Amino acid sequence: MPDKFAMSYQFHTTPLLHIGNGQSASLGKLAGAKLGPRVLLITDPGLMRLRLAEPALASLRASGCDTRVFDSVEADPSLQTLLEAVAMAREIQATGIVGFGGGSSMDVAKVTALLAGSGEQLDEAWGVNMAKGPRLPLVLVPTTAGTGSEVTPVSIITVEGDEKRGVSSPLILPDLAVLDAGLTTGLPQHVTAATGIDAMIHAIEAYTSKSANNNPLSRALAVEALQLLGRNIETACFDGGNIAAREAMLTGAMLAGMAFANSPVAAVHALAYPVGGMFHIPHGLSNALVLGEVMRFNAPACYTQYAELAPYVFADIDRSQSAQSICADFIERLGALSEKLGLQLQLRNHGIGEDALPAMAAAAMKQTRLLVNNPREVSEADALAIYRAAW
Repeated sequence: MPDKFAMSYQFHTTPLLHIGNGQSASLGKLAGAKLGPRVLLITDPGLMRLRLAEPALASLRASGCDTRVFDSVEADPSLQTLLEAVAMAREIQATGIVGFGGGSSMDVAKVTALLAGSGEQLDEAWGVNMAKGPRLPLVLVPTTAGTGSEVTPVSIITVEGDEKRGVSSPLILPDLAVLDAGLTTGLPQHVTAATGIDAMIHAIEAYTSKSANNNPLSRALAVEALQLLGRNIETACFDGGNIAAREAMLTGAMLAGMAFANSPVAAVHALAYPVGGMFHIPHGLSNALVLGEVMRFNAPACYTQYAELAPYVFADIDRSQSAQSICADFIERLGALSEKLGLQLQLRNHGIGEDALPAMAAAAMKQTRLLVNNPREVSEADALAIYRAAW
């Protein structure tokens, strides 16, 4: 990890946050002037069936925004879905974009705002700091407490061959994010668990990232995120209507997003992407499936940092142990927590055959922008061994 003081770094985040139960019903008042007269709201069909976006839509329309809806976003959104959203934005001559939903909807909204606002080609925008802009005004409203996409400069899209590719640029940070915990109270337990563990992984990987931009702000945010998430994830899962727990989870996920947006994630995400891309397993669960074995692999390089984090998640952990023992205890307890929340952590339990593991390892090695941040170098043989241990 970079020296805590002898360094320079940059920190990007969303410039304005509105946080509070019910805030999405005032979206027009909060953001109508910024979005302009023709707005495209991007979401998924499940949220439309639940009518979760109706108060936000009514508020936008009452403020004078002619608001259309693109509701075809799927989990791990495809290139085709993105291009259809961009085409609709151009067709209605959108002056602003709203992403309403989980990470998938927000990721599609980010790149739609970029491509519809700039006219640039997607192939020119892939990668880190390749986007040129400008983008359309952009507002994001998360409905899960997991991805932190509302405060990250990254959008992940599934392209040909189930490969995940990213656009990473501060240009796609939104102008405004609205965090309304009331939107998350109806989430099923398994979604709450997987997205919550995902947010914890963001904080853990940000704290231990080998990135040259690993910085004091990101580490402080990661610690606060883990405290909020660790203290509230069980209540949120087993008492879903508890608004205080839901608010804590949403805030924790956002803080973890701020942390990893600037001190990027690493091998957990790199190895999770083939799980999601090839087998269409949700992103949060994909991360949870490989978390334990990646941490065990990384431990020789960063057991001190893992031990530092452990008490923020598990306040009762025995701090009199050696750092190596606290680290090992931390890894075991994270796995036990996931299982307590109802997540099955073996790859074999999710339709993944052992014969698929070599192809997954080869696919993971393509995630070089993530692997470069890992505390310990990962070879293809290492990735295969991690998958086999997780199988």
